[in-house]
Amino acid sequence: MDHQTEIVLTIFGIIFIHGLVFYLVCRKSRANIRSKHVVVTGGSSGIGLWAAMECVRLGANVTIVARNVNLLEKAKQQLLKRKVREDQQIEYRSIDLAKSNDLVEKGFQDIEQASGSIFMLINCAGMAICGTIEDTSVEDARLLMDVNYFATYYPTRYVLPKMKAAREGIIVITASQAALVGLYGYGAYAASKFALRGLAETIAMEAKHAGVSVTLALPADTDTPGFERENQSKPIETKIISGSGGLAKPEDVGRKIVHDALKGSFFSILGLESWILSTLCVGMAPWMGPILCILQFYLLGPLRLIGLLIQWNFQRIIRNCAKERETNACTKN
Repeated sequence: MDHQTEIVLTIFGIIFIHGLVFYLVCRKSRANIRSKHVVVTGGSSGIGLWAAMECVRLGANVTIVARNVNLLEKAKQQLLKRKVREDQQIEYRSIDLAKSNDLVEKGFQDIEQASGSIFMLINCAGMAICGTIEDTSVEDARLLMDVNYFATYYPTRYVLPKMKAAREGIIVITASQAALVGLYGYGAYAASKFALRGLAETIAMEAKHAGVSVTLALPADTDTPGFERENQSKPIETKIISGSGGLAKPEDVGRKIVHDALKGSFFSILGLESWILSTLCVGMAPWMGPILCILQFYLLGPLRLIGLLIQWNFQRIIRNCAKERETNACTKN
C-alpha cells in the first residue's frame, strides 16, 4: 500500500469515526409503549387504523375512536388478530369528536375508566372538501374546521393537563402538507390544517418542559377512503398540482407516524418531496436535532429557489386550465 492510499484511507477512517460518534450522540432513543394505553382517533380506517395496528404490534393497549360503529367493530377485529400479548386490551368508542368539548370529555373519561390513563394520543380524525374559496360553501368551511381542527383540539385539550401532571406523554397531531402551503382548490381545507400546525407548535412550547412530546404529521396524498371522497370535489387544477407527488400507502404513513412520535420528532414526513417542503417551510418550528438544523441552515437558500420554480409551475398549470375552460365556453356559445 503506497503512502497516498494510506492518507486517503486515514481521512476516510477519521470521517467515518467522527460521523459514527456524532450519530450515536445525537440519535434519539425511542419511547416504549408496551403495556401502555394509546388512543387513536379516526382509528376505524385509513392512516388512523394503520397507526393503531403498529401500536398493537408494539404491545400497547389500544383504543380506537370514530363515529361509525360498524367500521369500528371491523377495525377492532383486525387489531385483535395482531395482538402480541394475551392480556393486551383492544377497545373502541363511538364518539362524534367534532360535536362538543363536553361530549368528548365524557367519552374520554369513559375510555380512561375502562382502559387506564392515556400515555399516547394519536389524532387522525379528519376530512377534505375541495373547491375554490368562492365555490366552497360557508357550511362546508365550518364543517372542515369542526372535523379537522376541533375534533383534534377537544381530545388534545383533555389529555394535555393529565400528561403534564404525569410528566410524560405523547401527542400526535395529523395535519397534511396543506398545513405548510396553500394550494389551488384547498382553501378552506388548508386553513383548517394550518390551524393544526399552530396548535402543535404552541403545545410543543407549552408542554416540553413537563415531559410531553408533540409530533406534527404531514402526510401527502394517501390511498385512503377519505382520499377517494376528496377526489370527487377536487378541481382539475388541484388534481394536476397534487397528483405530481404520487400516492402513499396508508400502512407506510401510519407506521412512520408512530415511530417518529416515539422518537420525539416534531415533524413526521414520508418521502423526498415532503422532506423538501417541510425544510422549506420550517419557519419557527421547534428544535429537531443538530443534523437537521445544520442541513436546514445550508439548504434554505437553494430550496427557496426551488420553491419559486415550483410556484411558477403551479401558476402555469392554473393559467393553462383557465384558458382551456374559456376556450370550451366559447366553443359552446
